[in-house]
This record gives sequence, C-alpha cells and structure tokens, in this order.
Amino acid sequence: MSILADIPFSLLELAPMREDSTVSETLQDSLRYAQHAESLGVNRFWLAEHHNMPGIICSATSILIGYIAGGTTRIRVGAGGIMLPNHPPLVVAEQFGTLASLYPDRIDLGLGRAPGSDPVTSLALNRDNKRAEHFPDEVRELQSLLGPREQRQDSNYKAVRAIPGEDTNVPIWLLGSSLFSAQLAAERGLPYVFAGHFAPRFLSEAIALYRREFIPSAVLAKPYVMVGLPLIAAPTDAEAEHLSTTSKQRILALIRGQEMWLKPPITSMNGLWSEQEKNYVDSFLSLSICGGPTTIKHRLEMFVEELGVDELMFTNDLYDNEHRLRALDILMSVKQ
Repeated sequence: MSILADIPFSLLELAPMREDSTVSETLQDSLRYAQHAESLGVNRFWLAEHHNMPGIICSATSILIGYIAGGTTRIRVGAGGIMLPNHPPLVVAEQFGTLASLYPDRIDLGLGRAPGSDPVTSLALNRDNKRAEHFPDEVRELQSLLGPREQRQDSNYKAVRAIPGEDTNVPIWLLGSSLFSAQLAAERGLPYVFAGHFAPRFLSEAIALYRREFIPSAVLAKPYVMVGLPLIAAPTDAEAEHLSTTSKQRILALIRGQEMWLKPPITSMNGLWSEQEKNYVDSFLSLSICGGPTTIKHRLEMFVEELGVDELMFTNDLYDNEHRLRALDILMSVKQ
C-alpha cells in the first residue's frame, strides 16, 4: 500500500476566474468542485482571502465558506486563510462562530498575517500598516473570544463577548511562508500550514523549527504539519506540462502587476517571458506536482518520505473546470 494512503488530501481554493466568465459562474464552479471533492473523500476545502486581484474571487472569504459549507454535507470547510491584519478579531470570531453554529464540527479557521493584497489595498482595508506587528496578540485575543468565557484571562476584553462565537472553539491554524508563523504556532501549540504553493524557500527550515520548538497545548498534543502544493494532474505527463502553462501565465501576470485572469494553456511560454521572469516563475512553482498518475504518485511519495508531513493541501487552478474535476480523480487515485 502507498505511503499516501494514510495522508489526508485537502484543497485550497482561490475561486479562479476566466475573463470570459462571470463571478456567479465562477462561484458555481467552485461549489461543483467542492462537491466533487467531497464525493472523492477529500478532507478539507479551504478558501484563501485575496483583495483587488481580478481573476481571484475570494475577497468575501467567510461568505464563500458559508456558501460552500451549505452546498456540501461532510467535508471540512474553512479559511486558508483569513488575513488577520485586515479584520478586528471580534468580527472574525463572530463570523466563524456563526459558521460553526450553522455547520457544527466542519469549520476551520486558518490565520495569516500578510495583507493578501498590495500595500494600497491593505491601507484601504485596515487603515493601519502596523497591524501585522500585533499578529501574536490578535491571535491570542481571537483564541480567547472563541473559547469559554470563564477561562478568559485578559480583563480588558473580558466584557467583550463574541455572540455567536464564544465557546465554539473553532479550530485555529497558523499559516506562513517564513519562520515567524512556524515559531508562533510552536509556542501556542497550534497546527501549522506552510504555503509551499507560492513560497517554497523556507519549507524545510520552517517545519524543522516548528517541530523542534513545539509546546503541547489543550488543542494539540504533538506537532501537526500541513503543506500547500500546486497540482497539475492529467492523464499523461505531456498533457500536464501543457496545462501547466495556465499557472505559469498567471504567475507571470502577478509579477508584472497585471490582472490575473485564468488564461488558456498554450503550446510554449517561449517569447512570453524574459530569462529573469522565467526563473522567478519556476522558483514560485518549484514544488508543483505536475504530471500523469505515475509521476504524481512518485513525487508525492518522495515528498512525504522526506518531510514526514501530516497532511497535504493542493491548489488546482486549471483553465477548464472539467479538467479540474478530472485532476481530483487522478489525485485521489494515487492514494491506492
């Protein structure tokens, strides 16, 4: 039996949009995608907060979580993540307390300290460019608001209650692409997610730090590591390589400050980018799991054996929604 059989597979959704589509059609495709994932036994379906990015329809993250949870029955649904500097902890606690009350034991709350946008948009969201410096304190405040009132220690906030939210104990995860969140997750005894789908540089170092410094807590007795990976799955390696040009065009648009619509795959990227841009895109996607079933299974087995991760979460941003559904079939088949 494959080493992958006991590793939960999950999905990170950015609600990717084609320029010839509509927001409504894109979100309906996301729901269909989540429903198919649930039918295959995918563990979690998370949505990532982004703002001011044409082509990514995930700005109202908590609303989308409710939409996906309401259209499914078993799969865990959550944020991957909520960018905490953009929101008062009380508002997040109320939103996720409401979601957890509507969909018991199915809601996850992943937290990040990046803005999920450019600096100008970040300022429009929170009016304070120093909010990220208070991330550890705001995580603690959010934990308190979602926990039992009688256990709250901070007298300054004891009179403020998240209704709903209080004592829902929504599972909190810390997300990161550097060592900061790895250290904080270890100190707080929280599960940790490394964003390998866009920032692979510190992967090994961050996981090692998290495991080394981990302090058991009331919510987690031992370290739990999930890693995000880009997925390009197709029946053959050649087709997967062709389909991967959609992601490459998108990352190229990102680094150029252009709109990030999903674009059709193309025969070759030659002539579209400079050597420097190619190197950047290749680095950005260096952990991409791209290929047919045999290649994907081999790469994932090697990845799990090397890092010993507890769970894997995949982005799957293909141009054709039917290809996205097919990619899930292929991905789940490699667990056998």
